Amino acid sequence: MRGRGWSVARQVLLLQVVLVVVTVLVTAGLASYDAQRDARAAATERAVAVARAVADSPAVVQALRRDDPSATLQPFAEEVRADTGVDFVVIMTTQGIRWTHPNPALIGEPFVGDLGSAPDGGVLTQEFEGTLGPSVRSVVPVRGDAGPVALVSVGITVDSIRRSLTDDLALVGIAALVLLVLGLGGAALVHRRVRRQTHGLGEQEITRMYEYYSAVLGAVREGLLLLDRDGRVQQVNAEARRLLALGEDAAGRSLADLGLPAVLVDAATGGERSPDDLYLVGDRVLLVSTSPATWEGSEVGSVVTLRDHTELRAVTGELDAVRGLTESLRAQSHESANLLHTVVSLLETGRVEEAVDLVTEELQLAQLLTDRVIDSVGDPVVAALLLGKLAQATERGAVLEVVGDLGADGEVPREVSRDLVTVVGNLVDNAFDAVSGQSERRVRVELGGGERLRVVVGDSGPGFDSDAVTHALERGWSTKSGGDAAGRGLGLALVSAAARRHDGEVTLGRSELGGARIEVEMDARTARPTTAGARP
Repeated sequence: MRGRGWSVARQVLLLQVVLVVVTVLVTAGLASYDAQRDARAAATERAVAVARAVADSPAVVQALRRDDPSATLQPFAEEVRADTGVDFVVIMTTQGIRWTHPNPALIGEPFVGDLGSAPDGGVLTQEFEGTLGPSVRSVVPVRGDAGPVALVSVGITVDSIRRSLTDDLALVGIAALVLLVLGLGGAALVHRRVRRQTHGLGEQEITRMYEYYSAVLGAVREGLLLLDRDGRVQQVNAEARRLLALGEDAAGRSLADLGLPAVLVDAATGGERSPDDLYLVGDRVLLVSTSPATWEGSEVGSVVTLRDHTELRAVTGELDAVRGLTESLRAQSHESANLLHTVVSLLETGRVEEAVDLVTEELQLAQLLTDRVIDSVGDPVVAALLLGKLAQATERGAVLEVVGDLGADGEVPREVSRDLVTVVGNLVDNAFDAVSGQSERRVRVELGGGERLRVVVGDSGPGFDSDAVTHALERGWSTKSGGDAAGRGLGLALVSAAARRHDGEVTLGRSELGGARIEVEMDARTARPTTAGARP
C-alpha cells in the first residue's frame, strides 16, 4: 500500500512549475526595469542633443540681439519641439527668465528648476517636476563672444517616456508568456517521464523499496544477477560475485564482457531459458535458473539465480559409486542364486565333484576380480566405483579392463578421491555410451600412481573427429544429438575442471582399441582453491 504524500513525479512537477514561474516573473521584471532605465537614459541624451542643437543655432543668437527676442524665439522653439518630439523647449536669460514656453502665458516667468552650472558654461541634466509635471530635462548655455548669453532647456515628461515604453513592455510580456508556456510544457513532459520511470511512487516508498531490495539481495543465500534488456548487469549480490569471481565494477557492464562461458551468457541474455540447468564456470558447478523480469506486461530484463553444486556433485559421484556397487552386488546375488540352484541339482544327482569344482571356480574368479581392482586402486571409493562399472559392463555386454596401479600403498587425500570419482566415473560412462552401438564393445582403464596420478580411458567406439577434439571439453558439447543429448555435455567439462583443480591437464587422442582415448594427469597431493570465471 502506498504511503502518504505526493509522488516523486508530482513533487518534481510542482518544483519545476514554481521555478519556471518565478524565473519568468523575475526575468520579465528585470527586462521591464532595464527597458525603463534605457528609455530614461535615451530621453536624457535626446534632450541634451536637442538643447545643444538649439543653442548652437545662429537664429537664436541673432534673435537675442533684438528688442523682443520672444517674438522670434517662441515660434522657433515650438517648431523644434514639434519636429523633435520633446515636450518643451525653453529659451531663457542666464537668470532664468523665460523667452519661450509651450504655454505662452508663462513667458516672462522664472524658470522652475535648477540651472546648475549652465550659466557658467556647463551642462545640467536632471529629473524635476515642473509646470508640465515630472520630466527629464537638460540645460545648456548659448555662447556669445564674451561667454554665455542665454540658456536653453529641453525636457521630456515622464508620462511621454512611459507611453513610449508601451510597445517595449508589450514585447517583454509576450516573450515572458511564451517562455512560461514552454517552461510549463517542458515541466509536464518531465513529469510524465519521471512518473513513468518511478511508477508513480513517492520518495518514502522508493526509499523503503530500495532498503528492502538491498536487504533481500544481501540476505539470500543464492547468487542473484539482475540484467536489463541489453544484457547489462544492473545489480549483483555478494554471493553471485563469489560464485562467478566478479569484481566490484560488474554492475553496469555487459554480461558478455565478464569472462563467463558463452553458453551461460547466451542462456542468461536471450537464449533458451531453463528453470534449472547445470553450468561449469571455472572450477564450480553451478545450478543456474533464468527467468524474465516483466512490468505491466512488458519484459524489462531477466533475473538469474545461481546455486553452488560443486560439493553436491562430488558427493553425488561418491553416491553413484556406492549405488553402482550395490547394483553389482544385487546382480551377483542373482548369479549366486542361479549358481546355488545348479550346485544343489548336481548334489541331488550325485555329482559332488562337479559341484565342488563349479563353486570353487566361481569363488576364485569373483575374488580374483575384486582383489585385482582393490590392489590396483587402493582408494575404497574409487575401487567401489570401478566394481560397479564392471557390473554395468557385464549388463551392457561390454568388456571393462582395469590395468595399472593408482597407489594402493599410499592414502589418497579426500579432495583428490572425490575428483578421482568424478574423472573415472564420467570417462567410463562416456566410454560405455561410445561403444553401445558397436559390434566390439571394449573399454580399458589404465591407472598410474605416485605424486602425479594418471587415468587413461580408451574405448573401441567411433572416436573423436577434429571438431570434437576442439570442443569436447566445453560445457554443452556432446556427441549425441536429438533427445539423447538432453542433459549431456557436462561430463568432460567436469573432468577438465577436476584436473585443473589439481594442476593437471586433459589430453584427447585415439585409443589402441580404435576409439577415443582420454588421458587425465593430476597432482595427488593437494588441490588449489576453487576459482570461477574461466571457460573450461
